[in-house]
Amino acid sequence: MIQIYTMTIIAPSLLAADFLHLGNTCEMLNKSEAEWYHLDVMDGSFVPNISFGLPIIEQIRKATTKVCDVHLMIVHPEKYIEAFKKAGADILTVHYEACPNLLDTLAQIKAHGMKAGVAINPDTDIQVLKEFISEIDLVCVMSVFPGFGGQKFIEGTYEKVTTLKSIIQNAGAKTLIEIDGGVSETNAAALVTAGADVLVAGTTVFKAADPIKTISALRNC
Repeated sequence: MIQIYTMTIIAPSLLAADFLHLGNTCEMLNKSEAEWYHLDVMDGSFVPNISFGLPIIEQIRKATTKVCDVHLMIVHPEKYIEAFKKAGADILTVHYEACPNLLDTLAQIKAHGMKAGVAINPDTDIQVLKEFISEIDLVCVMSVFPGFGGQKFIEGTYEKVTTLKSIIQNAGAKTLIEIDGGVSETNAAALVTAGADVLVAGTTVFKAADPIKTISALRNC
């Protein structure tokens, strides 16, 4: 069961981690204040890059009791819902742009006992989620274009988050807002002020001299 947090949830993105020492990375994250692991799955079709898949997630699941937040940047995500549940996903996020039958996909995710997330690209109007918002547990607002880590944060994200927060509140929903891309100690506080609940941080955490200290700083922004 996913806990309700009163502080900002930090979800380090393992896409930026050192895969040669993934076990050490998990050990470090387990000791840190990070509540979630953010796991990006890319297929080279929906996005122009390929990352990791089910076998890696299965191993990460064995290494932690923390929430595994799996972000699918793939076509036809509905075909793999059961497989990612078995691999250990607690939250399964699909892209709005990849799901012609979004409500059906969300229902399938929930039927398999996971929280259902929807990611939305920077050039997609946030208003498209308005009619679905009560069915969504998590909205992942992409603050960079999906496919590669280390990109520059898109400044228009703040306004998008504020609008989304209003949509959620007006619907009386409990949907969490997650920000993915270019999150740093510089913009974290402003994102939380705008309405963000979850901050995904890859390069900021894993390229830091002291990742545990950086996670703590982001969480207490």
